[in-house]
Amino acid sequence: MTNKAFHMEIEAVDGMARTGVIHTCRGEIRTPAFMPVGTAATVKAMKPETVRATGADILLGNTYHLMLRPTAERIDRLGGLHKFMNWQHPILTDSGGFQVMSLSKLRKITEEGVAFQSHHDGSKHMLSPEKSMEIQRLLGSNIVMAFDECTPYPATKEETNSSMQLSMRWAKRSYDAYHNGSEHSELNAVFGIVQGGVFEDLRSESVSKLKEIDFDGYAVGGLAVGEGQEMMLKVLDYTMPLMTSAKPRYLMGVGKPDDIVEAVVRGIDMFDCVLPSRSGRTGQAFTRRGALNMKNARHVDDPRPIDDKCGCDACTNYSRAYMAHLIRSNEVLGAMLLTEHNLTYYQDLMSGLRSAIKKGQLTEFVDIFHKVREEGDIEII
Repeated sequence: MTNKAFHMEIEAVDGMARTGVIHTCRGEIRTPAFMPVGTAATVKAMKPETVRATGADILLGNTYHLMLRPTAERIDRLGGLHKFMNWQHPILTDSGGFQVMSLSKLRKITEEGVAFQSHHDGSKHMLSPEKSMEIQRLLGSNIVMAFDECTPYPATKEETNSSMQLSMRWAKRSYDAYHNGSEHSELNAVFGIVQGGVFEDLRSESVSKLKEIDFDGYAVGGLAVGEGQEMMLKVLDYTMPLMTSAKPRYLMGVGKPDDIVEAVVRGIDMFDCVLPSRSGRTGQAFTRRGALNMKNARHVDDPRPIDDKCGCDACTNYSRAYMAHLIRSNEVLGAMLLTEHNLTYYQDLMSGLRSAIKKGQLTEFVDIFHKVREEGDIEII
């Protein structure tokens, strides 16, 4: 089914890497793109306008958390997720599958879906492909994710195959439910999720089944779950050439800056991860020279900014010494400023990748990226 309101325009290619624009009814998403995670309709410690100012084009919302609190029905009555959280730009919602699968002692998987108990109050719920699509429709998200089972790692090939086949059956049900007489489907998009663990033939079969369904975009799931970077990149090496080139490719839950750079080299267009915001609340700052622990004593007398090449408020107006004081004192301002800095760093990284691809200089960009990080932070003299 052709979706005229949602489409991807590829502007330049450098090897397997691409840069372009995903057009949506809520605005454009420049790719490669990093999506800050707004789990409960908020990026923690950040105002939406501040998130936008870092360079973000799109946010991620969480179906599992929002269905439980404040509920999708309430958000719908109040005008939808965009109005509810005052973010008028694109929103992607995950299907809720990853969260319910993680509730190992509180859920039961059947062909129908996943029966689980709320981690808030123990109340019982059922999340199926049809229910996930309905919740995401009520939220009003622009990119809806198919309901799937995130295969645990490690798992045997037999276990992985069984999980992947279930996800593919759920993918077809998700697609059908999404397009079942809903005007929402004409404006926005639904993505399928490639599963198959670390097994090449299973990943290949998963891609083939999803392409037959003809989703608007494709995500790679089941990675960054403990397999390590080397294995993750190996899976991408044999999976990405199978993917539809004209549609967006999304690597779910990734990740660390070097993971993102290497995944872009292999053709990924979209990323999400809680790392920059969660690290901002725990005292870790991402910089071009690697991560810094702002709790460390080495920063308490340092008058320099966290990163002298960064234009965020934390780096423009405050010293490492002040940031260290805020973090060590558990002041809320510390979490706010450090989260803003980390998200700015991530968006600057994506901007640099986009520019390098357009210029045909991605190899040089990646070499410099790794070289500067290997040099590490420069000590104050």
